[in-house]
Amino acid sequence: MTQPILDVVAIGNAIVDVLSPSDDAFIATEGMTKGSMQLIFSPAEADALYAKMGPGREASGGSAANTVAGIAALGGRTGFIGQVADDQLGEVFAHDIRAAGVRFDTPTRAGEPTTGRCLIFVTPDGQRTMNTFLGAGQFLPEAALDRAVIADSAILYLEGYLWDPEEPRAAMRAAIDVARGAGRKVAFTLSDVFCISRHGDDFRALLAEGLIDILFANENELTALARTEDFEAAVTALSAQAPTLVVTRGEQGALAVQDGTRVEVPAEPVARVVDTTGAGDLFAAGFLHGQASGRDLRTSLRLGALCAAEIIAHYGARPEVDLKALAAEKLG
Repeated sequence: MTQPILDVVAIGNAIVDVLSPSDDAFIATEGMTKGSMQLIFSPAEADALYAKMGPGREASGGSAANTVAGIAALGGRTGFIGQVADDQLGEVFAHDIRAAGVRFDTPTRAGEPTTGRCLIFVTPDGQRTMNTFLGAGQFLPEAALDRAVIADSAILYLEGYLWDPEEPRAAMRAAIDVARGAGRKVAFTLSDVFCISRHGDDFRALLAEGLIDILFANENELTALARTEDFEAAVTALSAQAPTLVVTRGEQGALAVQDGTRVEVPAEPVARVVDTTGAGDLFAAGFLHGQASGRDLRTSLRLGALCAAEIIAHYGARPEVDLKALAAEKLG
C-alpha cells in the first residue's frame, strides 16, 4: 500500500447555506422539527421558504464539505467530491472550498437544477433547523469520481445526507469499493435521524458487511440505528460492528469506542452558543485529523470537541479562527 497523498477525501452535498435568525413560533408555524433537517424537493418550494426568511447571510456549507474544510484549517490534506451547477452559487461554493485549501475538481453540471442551498433558521438558543434543496448535488454521477484521489487518500469520508438520491448513492458505493480495494479506511456519518428513517437498513447492511471503519453519530442517530432507546445498549451493539464508533452528546461531551477501548471527553466550554450549524461536521474534522495524524483516541476526541466549540460560537459552519494555532495552544 502506497503512502497516501491526502489524509481525507469526502463525498457529500455541495451546498451554499443561507442562515437567518428565527424564533420557535416560526419553526412551529412552518411545520418544521426544531434542530433537524428536512429536504425540499422543488425549486418553487425553496423559493417560497426563502421569501419568508428575514435578513440572512450566505456561507458555503454541506456537511462533508465543512468537515474537510475544517481538516484543512487544522493543517490536513483534503479533497472533496460533490456536484455543483454552472451558476453563481456553484462558483461561490467552488471558490470557497478551494480557498479553504481543499482540492475540488468535480466538473460542474450544465442546466437545471441549480446548485444546492440550505435554508437555516437559527433560534435564540443557537439551535439550527435546516431545510435543504439538494439541487445539482443529487445528480452526482459515478463518472464524476476521481478514483485515483480516492485510492490515494488515507480515509474516505461519506455523509448520510447524500444517500437519499439514487445517483450519488451508487457513486458512494463505488467509492467504498475503490477505497477498500486500495487498503484505505472508510468513515461514515449518519447525518440525521431523518436519513436513518429512510435508509437505516442500508446503513446497517454496510456495517454488517464490514465496510465502515469509523462511524459518526449523535445520541439520537445512534439509538435510531440500533433500534433501541437504551443508549448503552446502542453503544454496545454498534461498537461491535464498527472498529471505531464516535458519538457526540452535546453538552455531555463525546465518546469513542475503538477496538473495544472506550474513551469519553467533556464538551469544551463555550461562553455563548450562537449557532449549532456544523457542530457535528467540525467535531468529525477534529477527530479525523487527529486519527490521520497519529494522535491517540482521547486526543482525537478532544480535538473534535475543540473544533465543535469554535464553530458554535459564531454563525456559519466554517471556522473563523486559526484552528491549527488553537489546537496547538490547547493540546500541544
